[in-house]
Amino acid sequence: MKQETTNKTLLFILENMMRVTAFFSAVMMFLAKLNPARITILINETMSLFTSAVSFKKLTSEALRALSPEKHWVYISDFYIINGSSIAICLGIVAVALGAALSIGNAKFKRLTTYLVGAGSILQLAGLVGIYVDYTRLLMSVSPDHVMAAIPIGYYIVMAFAILSFLLAIALFIFEPKPTPKMEYEMSRPSQLMIMFLPFAALIFVFSYLPLWGWRYAFFDYQAGMDLTLDRFVGFYWFKVLFSSTGSDILRVLRNTFIMSGLGLATSWLPMIFAVFLAEITSTRFKRVIQLFTTIPNFISWVLVYALALAIFSTDGFINGFLSNVLNIPSDTNYLMEDAGTWIKMWAWGTWKGLGWSAIIYIAAISSIDPVMYEAATIDGASRFQKMRYITIPSLLPTYFVLLVLSVAAILSNGMDQYLVFENPANTDQITVLDLYVYQIGLDKGLIPLSTVVGMLKSIISITLLLSVNALSKRVRGESVI
Repeated sequence: MKQETTNKTLLFILENMMRVTAFFSAVMMFLAKLNPARITILINETMSLFTSAVSFKKLTSEALRALSPEKHWVYISDFYIINGSSIAICLGIVAVALGAALSIGNAKFKRLTTYLVGAGSILQLAGLVGIYVDYTRLLMSVSPDHVMAAIPIGYYIVMAFAILSFLLAIALFIFEPKPTPKMEYEMSRPSQLMIMFLPFAALIFVFSYLPLWGWRYAFFDYQAGMDLTLDRFVGFYWFKVLFSSTGSDILRVLRNTFIMSGLGLATSWLPMIFAVFLAEITSTRFKRVIQLFTTIPNFISWVLVYALALAIFSTDGFINGFLSNVLNIPSDTNYLMEDAGTWIKMWAWGTWKGLGWSAIIYIAAISSIDPVMYEAATIDGASRFQKMRYITIPSLLPTYFVLLVLSVAAILSNGMDQYLVFENPANTDQITVLDLYVYQIGLDKGLIPLSTVVGMLKSIISITLLLSVNALSKRVRGESVI
């Protein structure tokens, strides 16, 4: 019994070590600093192993001069070897990650795990060997004065993880109980759901959490195109700049942001009411036409929306033309460019663009309401408006409150596209919201650290608001979002 307990503990440790190894191997695919394929300065230092594998064009983007017939410092075959080796390493990492995910199944799945992890590790090592072979080719065929070649630190780190994965696969093959010949692949329902969720979790991590590593720019005096070194570390300097020299700008931007978001929150019930009245239309054909024409604007870019606004509200637009030519009222007012009513105009354009799309979730919720409730109300003599008031709207309120909580949490996120295309010197004081301000100071003025600070504070405040509103909802309504 004691020996059996010891074996289970050992297997538990080995399996978790394998899963952790697979996780970090997958993360390393997307970290440019740990790209083992960057054996020459002709490969962009911001390129990850994954990009080296999937984009041959980007892999050679900085080597076009070296590949030209006039110079011919390197051969195109060298980059083919790097690209093929990168593909092999990425496929090996995917195999290891898949094997680690399947390790939560029964004994037969665990045996399959050892095969996948072992094969994936060997494939990674083969890719690393290919990179090393190409490195030696570069040393022998290229002058160091023209092209510098060196083994990056990421090469050794990826190799260490590949060797560790291989050793863990061997250990698990030895210590895992051997499945019986008649055993079938089995996995519990929760484990199956976890496997299905893992790809989405990986995407969320790569595109939502991994970019948070960029927050380090807030603590450096960084300029675009320069290296991020400790020599430029300035601590909380940019935080002080934000609240000192740009204090008035931040207050103005926050005012615009809260007003824009406040208008959206105050009218967040419009999609719900629109969906209720849309559901009351008895003609199916007419209902589809209305839904189509109110949903299409969501798929129109803000650039085209601005072009439409320009054609209607500019000095030479439709309104001034109608007043002058039809009603004989001389008018040359530029309704689009002037600063009067900027907040209302931005709210109106946003509502027009998103009303039909936002109503879709309420339409789906209405279709799930039990028809027996309406039949009972009809028998009791309820009118259509009474059914809407006492059945439809109360049934939609839980959905509305969930969306309202999420909207409050995102009160600082107005988006940038709409305000960027409608901005002009006359309305910039009223139209500049936080997202547009980050864009302006980051790209227009080149103050990337300061824009990073603003983005950090925005994220922290949004998370705080989400947790606070969620706690309030749980206390008042007895329900929470998270």
